[in-house]
Amino acid sequence: MASSQKICSPESQRSRKFDYLGDVEVFLAVVEHGSFTAGAVALSTTPSVLSRAVTRLEARLGRQLLQRTTRRVGLTDAGRLYLEQVRTAFGLLDDAERDVQGQDGALAGRVRLSVPTSYGHYRLPPVLARFAQQYPQVQVELNITNRNVDLVAEGFDLAIRLGQLPDSGLVARKLEDAPLLLVASPEYLQRRGTPQTLDDLQQHLCLPFVMPRTGRLAPWIFRDDGRDVDWLPRSSIETSDDVLGVVSLAEQGIGICQSYEFIVRERLQRGQFVEVLPQLRGRSRPFSVIYAPHRRQSAAARAMIELLVGNAALVGDCAG
Repeated sequence: MASSQKICSPESQRSRKFDYLGDVEVFLAVVEHGSFTAGAVALSTTPSVLSRAVTRLEARLGRQLLQRTTRRVGLTDAGRLYLEQVRTAFGLLDDAERDVQGQDGALAGRVRLSVPTSYGHYRLPPVLARFAQQYPQVQVELNITNRNVDLVAEGFDLAIRLGQLPDSGLVARKLEDAPLLLVASPEYLQRRGTPQTLDDLQQHLCLPFVMPRTGRLAPWIFRDDGRDVDWLPRSSIETSDDVLGVVSLAEQGIGICQSYEFIVRERLQRGQFVEVLPQLRGRSRPFSVIYAPHRRQSAAARAMIELLVGNAALVGDCAG
C-alpha cells in the first residue's frame, strides 16, 4: 500500500521572509534586560532558549551581535547598528498596529527615559502625572541617575541631560536655562557669619560637587558686575554621584552650597535656607531632552517629548 504523502503548494513550500522575527525579539529582550537570564525571566522561558535564538540570528546575519560574559552581554559594533535599525522597524510596526486598532485614539506602548536626580525629583514628577492622566495605557520606565546612559546600547527612548551637549547625532531640545544661587541654613550663618564678597567665601565651609564625567570639582559660577566668574570651591567635604547631597548637607547647617533655584525655592520660602551673595546671581546651566531622530521614535516617546518641551515653555513663561 502506497504511503500517503502531503502535497504542498509552491506558496507553502516557499520560506516566509520574516519567519525569524521571534529571534529578533529575543535579541532585543536580552539587550534591554542586560543578560540572557534576565531576558529569560521577562519572556517566561530559559536562558538556553534565548541563547539558541540569538545564535540562529547571528548565523543568519553572518555577524556576531553580542559579546557574551558570565554575567552580562555587550553589543558589538554590528550589534549596535542592528539594534538601532530593528528598534526602528519594531517601532513602525507598533505604530501601524495602533493606527489600525486604536480607533478611539488611545495611545499605548512603553517609554524608557533617563534623567538626572535634580530633574527627576524636582521637575519631572508633575510632567509624569499629566502624562499618566493623558495616556494611561502607556508604560513608563524611569531611570534616575547622574550617569550619562547610552541611549542606543541601553535601550532608552530619551534622556534629560545637563550642560552643553556634544554633537552625537542625537536630537537635543533645550528645556530650560536653570538659574543658580548660593544658599546656607540660618544656623550656619548665625554660627559662621554671612559672607559679603566672593573673597569672603574662602573663610567658609563650602560644599562642592564632584562631576561624574570628569571626576573634577564643579566650579561655582557667578556674574560679578557684568563679568562671568568661575570659582572653584575647596572644602574638607566633597560630594559625588548625587548633586542633591550638597543641598542636604547645607540644610543641616554644615556649609554653603550652590544649587538650582527650582530645587531650593521652597526651602527659601519656608526659611530653611537663606540666599548668600545674591548680587552674584545671573548665571545658569541648560537642561535638554535628547533622543534619536523622529523616525526612530515611537508615538508614545514623541508624546512624552512634546509634553516635556511644552512644560518647559510653561515654566519659562511663569518665570518671566
